[in-house]
Amino acid sequence: MAQGGIEAGNGPISTLIGSLKNMLSSLIAIAQTRLEIASTELQEEIGRAANLLLWAFVALFAAGIGLFVGALVLIFAFWENHRVLVSVLVMGFFFLLAVFAVLMLRVKLKRRSPLFAATIAEFSHDREHLDRRHAERE
Repeated sequence: MAQGGIEAGNGPISTLIGSLKNMLSSLIAIAQTRLEIASTELQEEIGRAANLLLWAFVALFAAGIGLFVGALVLIFAFWENHRVLVSVLVMGFFFLLAVFAVLMLRVKLKRRSPLFAATIAEFSHDREHLDRRHAERE
């Protein structure tokens, strides 16, 4: 039974409401996916920052030990023969460790990607898809 041109059941209004529900459901699913991607990227960035801080600490610690041992070498240089050689070898090891840590930091800093790059790419893809669908309808 129709009243005032509005059909009940499978009429245009119920079709419109169904379409709006489907569109809202799709928008919620898209938003959920994008938030999950953003969350994953944030977790990766936190891990990367922690890793960088660890290598920075290693570099500073090794450099400090190297300087300390270097000072000991100067002190022991005037003592018996083999203490100098061992002290120089230990100092060289710590300086090599410091150089390695600094190189690791440089590599990791150069490799890092922009924050939320995948999320931004997905939003860009969604916008392009919606623009294509809009262009097809016109």
